[in-house]
Amino acid sequence: MTAPRISTVMWPIKPWPEAGEEWRRAEELGFHTAWVYDHIAWKGTTPWYDAYTTLAAAAAVTSRIRVGTLVTSANFRHPVPTAHAIKTIDLISQGRVTIAIGSGGTHRNSDAGILGGDDWSSRERAERFAEWVDLLDKLLRGPEVTFEGTYYTAREVVTEPGCVQRPRVPFGIAANGPRGMRLAARQGDTWVTTGRSKTGDGPYDAVRAQLETLHEACAAEGRDSSTVRRLFLAGFTGEPWMESIEAFRDLAGRYAELGITDIAVHWPRPGGDWAADPKVVEAIAAEDPQTS
Repeated sequence: MTAPRISTVMWPIKPWPEAGEEWRRAEELGFHTAWVYDHIAWKGTTPWYDAYTTLAAAAAVTSRIRVGTLVTSANFRHPVPTAHAIKTIDLISQGRVTIAIGSGGTHRNSDAGILGGDDWSSRERAERFAEWVDLLDKLLRGPEVTFEGTYYTAREVVTEPGCVQRPRVPFGIAANGPRGMRLAARQGDTWVTTGRSKTGDGPYDAVRAQLETLHEACAAEGRDSSTVRRLFLAGFTGEPWMESIEAFRDLAGRYAELGITDIAVHWPRPGGDWAADPKVVEAIAAEDPQTS
């Protein structure tokens, strides 16, 4: 069993340059990746700054830590300008960006319907997600893309000089259902889960079942499932990830035994569910294999 890589999720709620100091601190502590959520606003939190602009700034003030979205939202972004921004951040970071992508939250406070129009059914949301990711993949590989889809269109988009990372920046795909898992198997360098389940299973059992589905999806796509990294985004299941370093080690070890290769914890945010002792955060960062 290989020890999981440890990352952190940053909060885009502080003004620059104060926020930049936190990103530099995350790098100093030794986290593998610093992620940021992609929303216009999240659960009523304001201010909530733009993810992609934040990534560009963070990439400019760091030199080693990887940066990325966890996850880019298909609720309000079109693949064409998104690809253009990703290539620019990849250049600024000199190849340190990863883009995790999700179908978008279904509630208004997570940006659903923010651009107007009819609400998306579950089927339409899944179809849009797959088409969105496939078009983004084409746009980042280049050199020129014309695409006529059901939901998205691109016409004679020149994509050169392309990404620093070849053939494109890595994708993480957040998915739980069979269709999303097939997308992860086809396009994902990493699969992302929060461990939540609609069936009432506890997070451990939910992740175990999800990993079985991922394995089946990879087999259907003719891909070795061991080539897909598996990231657990901690903090949404009531487990005491940030209570102590001992609690973290216990949980990380259990999920690593299931096959989780990466764990992301939240940067401490005083007050509420995301509060944590900074000393515990430092100890967790030191658990990353590249730091140890």
